[in-house]
Amino acid sequence: MIELFHAPNINWIGKSKWFIALSLLLLAAGWTSIALKGGIRYGIDFRGGTLVYVRFAQKPPLDKLRTALKNRGLGESTIQEVKDLARPNANEVVIGLEQKGEGDVDLGAGRAAILDVLHATFGSAESGKQDFNAANTSTLADFLARRDVLGLGPTASADRYTELAHAITDFRDKERSGLVTNLADLKSATGVDDRVLSALRESFFTGQFAVRNVEIVGPKVGAQLRTQAILATLYALAGMLVYIAFRFEWVYGSAAVLAVFHDVLITLGFFSLFNFEISLTVIAALLTLVGYSMNDTIVVFDRIRENVRLMRRDSFDEIVNRSINQTLSRTILTSGLTFITVLVLFLMGGDVLRSFAFALTVGIVVGTYSSIGIAVPTVVFWYRWRGLHAAPASVPSSGGRAAPGDSKSRLATAGKR
Repeated sequence: MIELFHAPNINWIGKSKWFIALSLLLLAAGWTSIALKGGIRYGIDFRGGTLVYVRFAQKPPLDKLRTALKNRGLGESTIQEVKDLARPNANEVVIGLEQKGEGDVDLGAGRAAILDVLHATFGSAESGKQDFNAANTSTLADFLARRDVLGLGPTASADRYTELAHAITDFRDKERSGLVTNLADLKSATGVDDRVLSALRESFFTGQFAVRNVEIVGPKVGAQLRTQAILATLYALAGMLVYIAFRFEWVYGSAAVLAVFHDVLITLGFFSLFNFEISLTVIAALLTLVGYSMNDTIVVFDRIRENVRLMRRDSFDEIVNRSINQTLSRTILTSGLTFITVLVLFLMGGDVLRSFAFALTVGIVVGTYSSIGIAVPTVVFWYRWRGLHAAPASVPSSGGRAAPGDSKSRLATAGKR
């Protein structure tokens, strides 16, 4: 086994007050931010509304777009520029509009209103022509077949033109991220020759923007998803409490669940501080964090249980410090490598994964720290409060078993549960 530290001798329990002070500071900062901002910032998944992902040919004119939306009565909409290290010139924005009604008409109204503003403000339609970046595969296939651009004759199968249309739209969506600024670029697509290109130029033009995706969620569905997300997290914590209480002792389970609550609350505070939204993918990240943090805590608890049997002459504080030090290399290696992975995902994974990766990046650091600084001290404080922290005066000789009333015997028994 690789060891980063050779026989470390750190008094972790003696420093527990500093861990608790740091946790209180982080909790206060995060939840003060949440209170000042009017609560947790939920995404469209939970609050209901419309998200329109738009890519522009040039740098997005945010001020012009914001003014246009306000003039159409959409002043409450939000505009977020997509910043992606992997694609620094993505020129994308996300326009969000919170949903007010619950009917099907209202669900489509926000999308239609945003699209109307985009076309009115940035549209450059040419007489009698369609926007190529807004055309779908079936529209292109029908056009190509109707014009018979390949000269296949009236009896030719439509499958050939459907295949050609797929090649054109795949090139546009995958190679040009949904936005072609010059129809001449299509010559790089499979099957496109001068005949196809000439026909497209006669009937299509390239606009200044392209709608990449539209997401719509009703408020009622969003509220249901929010309730289900909260219940899923609570059920996961309850199940882990039962498992750890059965494997160790109820105080260990309570300490582990307290530490996980601590991790989730601090992570939510960081989301408010850095203006990230809580979406379904973030809930998935939080559940992943719950499992990761719990596993790290169980590793330390398991070593404590082993050392309780082996170190009968030592106090419980000494046993705990030795256990943490013995697992320190494993903790740093596992958490460090995982942290590097999610950090790269956060920096390079794009806007879609950024919130998910941010939750894991913060959660892994906080979860590793809480296993040592919150969960274990909670168990130690409990035993101190019960008066079980003192080492026995002597080790009984009868079969190596401590006397029934001895405090160390009670600790060993607790460790075996």
